[in-house]
Amino acid sequence: MKAKVTATARYLPERVLTNFDLEKMVETNNEWIRSRTGIETRHLVSEGEATSDMGTNIAMQLLEKTGKSPEDIDLILVATSTPDYLVCATAALIQNNIGAKNAWGFDIAAACSGFIYAMETGTKMVESGRYKNAIVIGADTMSSIIDYTDRNTCVIFGDGGGGVLLEQSDDEIGILDSILHTDGSGSQYLNVPAGGSAHPASKDTIENRMHYVHQDGKTVFKFAVKNMADVSKQILDQNNLTGDDLKLFIPHQANRRIIDAAAKRCGLAEDKVLININKYGNTTAGTIPIALDEAVETNRLQKGDLLLLAAFGGGFTWGSMLIRWGDA
Repeated sequence: MKAKVTATARYLPERVLTNFDLEKMVETNNEWIRSRTGIETRHLVSEGEATSDMGTNIAMQLLEKTGKSPEDIDLILVATSTPDYLVCATAALIQNNIGAKNAWGFDIAAACSGFIYAMETGTKMVESGRYKNAIVIGADTMSSIIDYTDRNTCVIFGDGGGGVLLEQSDDEIGILDSILHTDGSGSQYLNVPAGGSAHPASKDTIENRMHYVHQDGKTVFKFAVKNMADVSKQILDQNNLTGDDLKLFIPHQANRRIIDAAAKRCGLAEDKVLININKYGNTTAGTIPIALDEAVETNRLQKGDLLLLAAFGGGFTWGSMLIRWGDA
């Protein structure tokens, strides 16, 4: 038995922040941002809008597209680095909001690799035969942890998310393989220093702006370029595949140069790589499911096509997933 994707959905907040808007906020310019990241615009939540609100919208779309009732859902997994609360999973809030009274769930914190981690978790639970309908969501409200006086981070990130419904499959359609990695020695290079048990909120942590994302950009970039490319090539090799066998590659949308390096390593032509970082920036756990829903909407995936997902994130975390597409 396999797990297959039977529906996709995405949500982007209405508010848009352009590079020209950022020029008025920090010392940067449109050309600098575009040439180094490929980003032109990003979406931001409205006041009072949180990760659970985005996730609820996504989950309701999945129910509508598949004709499922909330009671049909067995499991809800939410990949996020920006939960509504530290204590109380965002998955629980979404479960309550949609009325999925038979479902249980939890959050997964793996930064930008979170959606692939959640997909692997959901896949194994569906493959066990115990769970028939699992909602897997990747969503982040990055604006809640971004310092908009720091030009090195505020130009990169946006808010948004997406998700899928996983169901059982008795044929060759579904999730075929995955490779996941963690290297905790990289935790110092990309994190939010305060707000957890290591550095609880205090006057000092607030004054020192420790509740925002901090990153060593050069170190993260170097690690991401190598490892996302490596793990993409590795999963093809272990399945005796080449880039020619793929219909589409959906990489994490962190930086155009990182995406290009991974595509080149796999020998992929540009028309086989889905890139939307220019529109949304880096939505962390949201990038891959947002792109996946766009691919479905624009008919870039047909039944039987091979799809490759790959991501890299703080932790460090990284991974790839190979999917034989169905009728979603």
